[in-house]
Amino acid sequence: MNIPVHIDENSAEPLYAQIEKQLRSLIVTGQIAAGTLLPSIREFAGTLRCSVITVRRVYQDLENEGLLRTRQGTGTFVALVEENMRSAHRLKAVTEALDTAIATGIAVQMTEQELLELFAEMVKKRYEVKAKE
Repeated sequence: MNIPVHIDENSAEPLYAQIEKQLRSLIVTGQIAAGTLLPSIREFAGTLRCSVITVRRVYQDLENEGLLRTRQGTGTFVALVEENMRSAHRLKAVTEALDTAIATGIAVQMTEQELLELFAEMVKKRYEVKAKE
């Protein structure tokens, strides 16, 4: 199975965090269905051109969150994600992204009002683009 995960080697974010965030998003949004067999750790690491240890960590973290299930001798599968868990993951992802954006705004000395106006403008533009698709 081809999993659409892309690594930015120039990013300050660690590789495992990039992979984990993208894979979590694919699972939570249902782009990878419950019961789907994921590539083996070795195969996925080869595809991503990263360490087996990196992929093992991602799989273990997501299994600890209840998003993956590993069956000895069979492989790693996407777990059934309840709607309340999907909502919690979506909220967490957006909250973390907004928190980072706010911290960046503060770091470059934007006022609260400037940030609010920029946010509203960007949301409006994104939804206009989405409506045209």
